[in-house]
Amino acid sequence: MAHANLNLNGLTARDHAFYGLVWAGTTLTAQVDQALTRRHDLPLSWFEVMLWLSVQQEPVAPSELGTRTLLSRSQVSRVADSLRARGLIERVPSPTDARSVGITLTEAGRRAFAEADATRREALAEVFDDRLDDADIAALEAIWAKLKAQPTDGEQARP
Repeated sequence: MAHANLNLNGLTARDHAFYGLVWAGTTLTAQVDQALTRRHDLPLSWFEVMLWLSVQQEPVAPSELGTRTLLSRSQVSRVADSLRARGLIERVPSPTDARSVGITLTEAGRRAFAEADATRREALAEVFDDRLDDADIAALEAIWAKLKAQPTDGEQARP
């Protein structure tokens, strides 16, 4: 059978843009996940939790991470258990609620995060950083902000 000349020319500009977002997210995620797992035995989901924790001044409730990350609450709980087993995070009792705990990076977790973050940056350098200038990054930031914004009352998502 002869190879078909596949293309997406019949799609609208919006369809192309959506597919581009899906392609970029899937491709870059896979590349970073592979690099982190190979070099640090640290899946991207673990790195994401560590990323959020790395910039917090106080311990964070796992449920809060579940609302902020791309992970479900149960996934955050499993990731937290795995990170804790490796000594990368610790549970800290809440000062205001005896039934609650927060999680925070340990010193070993901060070092592991810094090493993994360097690997992430290296993995993305050629396929992301080297291809996008500051104006491209600003445009992406503006696009992400629009896509993440909650519709106001009476406003509906565009088709």
